[in-house]
Amino acid sequence: MTAEREPAGTTHNFPEQQFIAADAVLLEMIEVSSHRAINLSVAKILVLSMLAGAFIVVGALFSVFLGSGVEAAGPRVLLEGFGFSVGFFLVILSGALLFTEINVEVPAAFMGHLEKRSGSSHLFGSLFRLWGLAAVGNMIGAFIIGAVINYAHDLPPLQAELLEEIADGKLRYREIGGVTGFLQAIVSGILGNWLVGMAAFLSIMGRTIIGKFVPVFLLVSAFVSFGFLHSPANMAFFSIFGLTGEPTPWGDAFLWSILPAAIGNILGAIFLVALPFWYAATQKQSEV
Repeated sequence: MTAEREPAGTTHNFPEQQFIAADAVLLEMIEVSSHRAINLSVAKILVLSMLAGAFIVVGALFSVFLGSGVEAAGPRVLLEGFGFSVGFFLVILSGALLFTEINVEVPAAFMGHLEKRSGSSHLFGSLFRLWGLAAVGNMIGAFIIGAVINYAHDLPPLQAELLEEIADGKLRYREIGGVTGFLQAIVSGILGNWLVGMAAFLSIMGRTIIGKFVPVFLLVSAFVSFGFLHSPANMAFFSIFGLTGEPTPWGDAFLWSILPAAIGNILGAIFLVALPFWYAATQKQSEV
């Protein structure tokens, strides 16, 4: 039986595309990052990045409450991932400045402007300023809101036990020690910002609230379940560690968790997110 040929002039009413293409996302990241760098004052950058740090603390505390008391590892990390993704989603919707996103946006902006030779020393200086202030603001915000929570709140034993377990996991490279331990922590940070950076990237693709949340939830849950290091997340969990009743090991936290994670997060965002998509987008344009 032969298929019936459609009459000439027939048009198809295909549904509207449900997401923004990857190359368009990259262009939006370049535009948004450049706009933020040029138009936001130092004070505004700090306020927005402090809010982001505070939101991540909320996600960290929520993940502790959701995951505690669950014996099976799979459901527990899934619940922890959902809790933590709430904090990250608050950042996405509010327009706060998180180190994770900036690690993708700023390198993309550098590459985009260098390719078009449209940048200036002032723009590049502003981008570096945005990058540095976002990292500092995230730490300040996490530290302040963590201190407030430690003062006004306490944790039941079950939640305190899980928080201690999470903190121990983020200090596991301390047990290895030396250059090897530090380098392994950096590599863990590279993988961490690969997943969380992709969550930020894919959230821009979504055209609806649900379309933005789904990739955030899935990728942040994967990041949490794999135990990769992420500098703002590590800072968030250690900022509320006082709820366990034990002193916070800030020295080891910075040396073996927050600092190597930050280095790895930058490298992961550049080489596993920004650079591949920028290269693919420029190759696509050259073939048109």
